[in-house]
Parts: sequence; C-alpha cells; structure tokens
Amino acid sequence: MPYAQGRVYHDADSHLMEPADWLVPFAEGAMKDRLLRRDPPSTRPPVVAPKEKVIEGLIAGPKGRLAFGACDPAERARALDELGFASQLVFPTSALRPFRTSSDIDVVYAGTRAANRAMADFCKDERLIGVAYVPLDDPARAVEEAQEAIRLGCGAVWTPSTPGGERSPGHPELDPFWALLAARNIPFVLHIGAGSRVLPPAYLNNGRAPSPDLHGGGENLRFKDYVVLPHSAEMFLAALVYDGVFDRIPELRGGVIEYGAYWVPGFLRQMDMGARSFGRTDPYLQALSAKPSEIIRRHVKFTPFPGEDAGYLIRDSGADLYMFSSDYPHPEGTNDPIGRFERTFGDLSEADRELFYSKNFEQMMGLAQAAFA
Repeated sequence: MPYAQGRVYHDADSHLMEPADWLVPFAEGAMKDRLLRRDPPSTRPPVVAPKEKVIEGLIAGPKGRLAFGACDPAERARALDELGFASQLVFPTSALRPFRTSSDIDVVYAGTRAANRAMADFCKDERLIGVAYVPLDDPARAVEEAQEAIRLGCGAVWTPSTPGGERSPGHPELDPFWALLAARNIPFVLHIGAGSRVLPPAYLNNGRAPSPDLHGGGENLRFKDYVVLPHSAEMFLAALVYDGVFDRIPELRGGVIEYGAYWVPGFLRQMDMGARSFGRTDPYLQALSAKPSEIIRRHVKFTPFPGEDAGYLIRDSGADLYMFSSDYPHPEGTNDPIGRFERTFGDLSEADRELFYSKNFEQMMGLAQAAFA
C-alpha cells in the first residue's frame, strides 16, 4: 500500500545519491578525470554486504546511499509507486562538489553540462522531474546551459543563491536567462548547498572542539549554520524583487527548497517595512508593481521542514506560499513527513491542504492539474 494516499501529492524535494564516478560518462575529454569525485575518507559510504532490498515502507528507511532508488533509476520508479507521489523534483547530492567552487570558469561550466546530462539520464520516468544546475557567473553561458538542460528534458533550474559573478541576480545582463525560463515554462529553484553557506568561518573559532552534525559526522550543517541558513535566499529574492526582475518578466516562477520556512513570514514583513521606510525617496521601490511581499506571493513557493509548524505558517502568511516535500532519501525528511505536517494542520480546510500537497507545486511547475486527477 503506498505511503501517500487519498489525494494527489507532489514531492518538491528529493535527491539521488551519486557514486563518485557519476559524472564521468557524461564529461568530455580531459574533464572525465577532473570530474571524478574524490571524497574524503570521513564521507565515503560504508562497505556493506549485499542483501535483498525491501521496497515496503520506504519512507521509514533505510535512507541515504542504502535507500531503494538512491542511484538506480529503475529502482527509483518503483520507489515512487511505493511512496505514492505523483511527481518528484530530483536534486543532486554530491555531484556538484568536483567543479562548483573551481576558479576555472571552463571547469565550472563543463561540470555543469555533465551534471545536467547525468540528471536527465536518471530522470527518464515522466514522474521524475530532473533539476538542472546552472551557475550565473557568465550570463551568456548560463543561457546556453539552461537551453541545453531544457532540451535534455530537465524540468527546473537550480541557481546558486549568490550574485552572478560580480552581478546582482537582478542585473539586466541576466534578463535573457530569466526570460528563457519564463518562456519555456521552467521554474528556477534555490536549494541548500550551492551558495547557502554564509556563516563567516571566524564564528567557528570558539575555542572548543567542533560538535557533530545531525548525523554524527562533521560534513553537514551545525547549529550556527542552521540559524543563518535562509540568509542567502533572502538576499537573492530581495534582489530579484528590488531590481525589478519579476516586473520585467511577470511569467517567471520559482521555489525555495530545503531552507525551511519559519523565516518566510518575517522576511515578507521585513521587505514591506523596508519598502515603507525607503519608498518615499527610492525611485526603484516606487516603480514596483506591488508591495514586495505581494510580488513574492505571486512568483515564489517555499518548502517547510517536517519539524516546523506548517499549520502556523499557513495561518500566518497564507496557504498559497508553501509546498510539501519529503527529502527522500535523505534522513532529514524523517520517517513520516506527511504525518508530521498533518499534526500541525488542525482544522485547516481541504482546499488549504490541496494547495500544500499539490496545487502550489503544480502552479510553480506550470503543470496541468487535470493530468494528476
């Protein structure tokens, strides 16, 4: 019996767990060796004896590299049957590591091309919506890679939550990139990872030994990282609003994935307060088509963490902002994300639940709702 039943569920965040050589078959020439991921010993997967995989109760585990469908596309299609999700956005986990922070722009975009080819190859089942990765450092190459990713069949484009090289993401030189996504009915997404670590390293120098992360290791977020996690997304979205991108390209849509959402109500209020404070003298604020919060509401969706009070978020700032996600097969998604969200919903209407579980996702993705009836 599928985990998700009784309504349409779209999963706005899932992952694959790539082996170290995942990019190699999709890279060109000398880049094949350059894009082989060399994991530090502390992050290498454990060596386990082969055993028959169980496909019942997948949401409860095992998770990570041992999960059913973690890196095998045929398994993943069967996993979706068991999970019961009508569709699923699929993000990489470690594939960007060999090239994302390279100082060689050619390596960055060669890695981008290989990663997007690999993602498209994995997501051949029509329910799996591959998320391409496109850095904005070079506006022309960003357009080229977005065009290629869309041609390959990727259904969303992940941009780092940082400036595009030395440009604001709202710089006019990047308008062709945003216009391409809008014209092709492809959303942009921000996701924890690329560009989201904004804590200055000096804050980690506190005279004490490092603490373990959530999983007992040291490679993921810790408390200080988590507290400032949304800041990169806030800066990115504020730039898109203030620089007028959403007004110049009104069909553009996007999502902010795996940043949590407790920060969203305050962020919307902060932007509106800034517009009230500076709008008397700032011509760019005066030229906006609406209050910043209303612009965000028209164009952007957010995924709460399963441990957050999603019912409070919906009651506070509206059911039109938030989407369901499982984070499968990452353990952060918990063993029962639907149950955790439902325990916060209380007397929310059926219409609000439909927005959360399916319709907001369909709006972001530009999907025909009738296809999932």
